[in-house]
This record gives sequence, structure tokens and C-alpha cells, in this order.
Amino acid sequence: MTLLDRDAGLVQAAAALVSGSESGKTPVSASLAPINAAWLCVVASLGLALLGVHAIDVAQQLEPAGRADLASEAARQLVFVIIGLIAAVLVALPHYKIAGYLAWPALVGCIGLLVFLLVPAVPTSIVAPRNGARAWSDVGPIDFQPSEVTKIAFVLVVAMYLRFRRKHRTLRGLVVPGLIAAVPVGLITLQPDLGTSSLFVPALFAMLIAAGAKLRHLGLIVLCAALAAPAAYPLLKDHQKERLVAMVLQFQGDTSTAGDINYQSLTAQRLIGAGGAGGHEDATARTLIHYNRLPERHNDMVFAVIVNRFGFVGGLVVLGLYGLWIAGALLTAGACRDPLGRIIAVGLCAFVFAQAVVNIGMNIGVLPIIGITLPFVSYGGSSMVTSWLMTGLVMSVALHPARPPYRPSFEYDDDDRGGDGAYGKSAGFGGRALTRVG
Repeated sequence: MTLLDRDAGLVQAAAALVSGSESGKTPVSASLAPINAAWLCVVASLGLALLGVHAIDVAQQLEPAGRADLASEAARQLVFVIIGLIAAVLVALPHYKIAGYLAWPALVGCIGLLVFLLVPAVPTSIVAPRNGARAWSDVGPIDFQPSEVTKIAFVLVVAMYLRFRRKHRTLRGLVVPGLIAAVPVGLITLQPDLGTSSLFVPALFAMLIAAGAKLRHLGLIVLCAALAAPAAYPLLKDHQKERLVAMVLQFQGDTSTAGDINYQSLTAQRLIGAGGAGGHEDATARTLIHYNRLPERHNDMVFAVIVNRFGFVGGLVVLGLYGLWIAGALLTAGACRDPLGRIIAVGLCAFVFAQAVVNIGMNIGVLPIIGITLPFVSYGGSSMVTSWLMTGLVMSVALHPARPPYRPSFEYDDDDRGGDGAYGKSAGFGGRALTRVG
């Protein structure tokens, strides 16, 4: 083989990777859709990430406005943003079907890492408990949280499972997707990390609904889970029970725990209230946050820092950016004619939406503090890179539209009656599963 032939082969292989064409003969320019809704996700991700770097600097450094140097945590966060952006580009360019084919090996690897974290014999130099949870693996200068990457692997596996099936439209057919979710949820709960594990259920439900699962079946599952929830209370750790009790006391107006289990929540609410409509000047915000000593102010409670600095308007900007990200992901899913791409976009959107809602709810005192980061904003390399990988995957779905012939994405007849029940039977318009209760 000549050097020219080898180079031509590499170019053809690269074209196949990007376009999704096995032969690689389809021009890359004809396979990509550069103008798409996923750019909304990119813009929102950049806005949230840069806002987060500033908020972390405000939270960690008591200095007057105008100083050029960032706090060490903010400087590292900026590096995480750059790494995440590069990772997003690397994921966005290849066809998302490549990620789908790697889904099961990725999930198996993630489960192996989750099991590794729980092995008591592993030395603390590798797995050091933090806040009582064995959730991080320390590899030299890098702290890696496997549960973050597990979220992406889970979405890919469920999407691969559902893409050409219709068994999930029966109650019995929901067992397999439930078992797929049960393994990572169980392992993450054992760490214990209820915050991350709680995100898998809404993500699974969102993907099932997008794939045509019947809402009455999902509603029955939710009802059974709600009825069984009190039985799970004795199984919680002591600190987890305290968090639930603390939230109840807050709603009752009891301030006796303001210096104890409710200190973090009430301090966050006080800083949010102090922000007013327009927030404080930089130096004033740094002083307030520093002397109020809000725990995890650069991480789980960073939303309180943003609202204190920029006020109610700043909080609305954060909500608007998340709304922009979610809109971009849902528009991408709606435009995708391929079942795999549609479920991937919906699943990732559900993770970001649920995580943002829970974190902000913790900060304003309407949800118990269960230790969960604010996507793109909170300090942490694993969280930041994972969030950007989600953006990259949504962009990959948008960049690579399905080429005919393709199957319609989950369009079903009413309750599968009056027709042959074949997969993809037209219901009159796309996305019918989102509006059906049967």
C-alpha cells in the first residue's frame, strides 16, 4: 500500500466516523447540519460556566473588586471549563451512534468503578470518604467521581435498548429499563449519595415517555413508590433522616435548629434574601458571604452566592440559561427522526433539568439538602466535564440528522388498537407519546 492510499483510507475512515456512513463515501459537508438548535445549549453552557467561575471566586476570596488574580478554586474551575469544552467538541464531531455502540462497555466500566469505591479494603489514599460518602477516587492530582460519568453511560444504554422496541408500552415491559436503572442507583445510594442517585428516576421516566411508554403505567409506578416511601425511612442514615426532619421544621417555622442541622439552609436563604432585586457590589458580596460562613458555598450552595451578588435578576438569569439549555435539547430531540438520537437528547435534558431543580430547591429551602451540584456552575472537575459531555452529545445529535430511509420516531396508534400494532405506525404527527395518557 502506498502512502497516498493509506492517507486516503484514513480520510475515508474519518469521514465514516463523522457522517455515520459505513462506507465513508458520503461527503461530510452533506452529512452535517451546522445550523441547529443545539447551539442554544452551547451558549447556555458557556454562560453558566463563566458565571460559575466568578461566583466561586466571590465565594472563596475576600478581596476588593478589581483584583486580577482568581481564587485558586476559581482558577482550577476555569481549567475544568476549558477541558470540558474540548471534551464536548471531541464528542460532538463523531456520529452519536458511535457513542451508542460503546454504551454497554461504558456502563459496565462505570459499574465496576462504583463497586470499587465500596470495597472496604481499598486504602483511603485512593478512596477517601468525604462528608461520609465514598464517592470519589483520588488518582494523583485528579479527583474523579464515577457517578457523574455513569449518568451519560446510563442514558446511552437505555436509549440503545428502547430505540427499536415497543415492549415498554406494557407494564411488564418496564421491568428491564427499571433493572438497568436499579444497578447504578443502588450502588450510588450505598456510597451514600442520595442526591445523584435520585436523578436517575426522572431521567428514566423522561426517556420512557419520549419512547412511547403509557403514562398510566408510569403513574401507577409513581403511586406505588409514594405509598412505599414511608417504609424506606428506617433504612436511611442518621444524617439523611436529620435532613428530612430539618426541612419539616423549616416549614413549621421552628428556628431552634438554626445553629445546627438547619444552619446551612437558613444561611443560604438569608444570603439570597440579602441580595434583593439587584444584588450587591463585588466587595460587599464577598464580605457578606465570607463572614456568614456558608458551608459548601463554592459547590452545592453556589446559587445563593450568585443571588447575593447579582440579586433576584441574577437568579432569573441562571434560570433563563437553564431554560435555554433545556429548550435547545428538546428542540434537538423534536427535530431528530432517529429514535436513538431522540432518546439521548431527552435523557440528557432530564438529567440537567432535574439536577438544576433539586439544587436550586435546596438553596431556597423548599427541598432537603442532599448534596448535589448545580450543573456547569458548582465547583468540581467531574461535574463540569460531565456537563460539557452532555452538551457535546446533544450537539452530535443535532449535527448528524438521520438520512432516509429511517423509521419514524415512536409514533403509535391509540393504545395500539385499530391497527396492526407495527412499530412506527403513524399517529398523525410526531411525538404523539408526549400527549397521550393511554
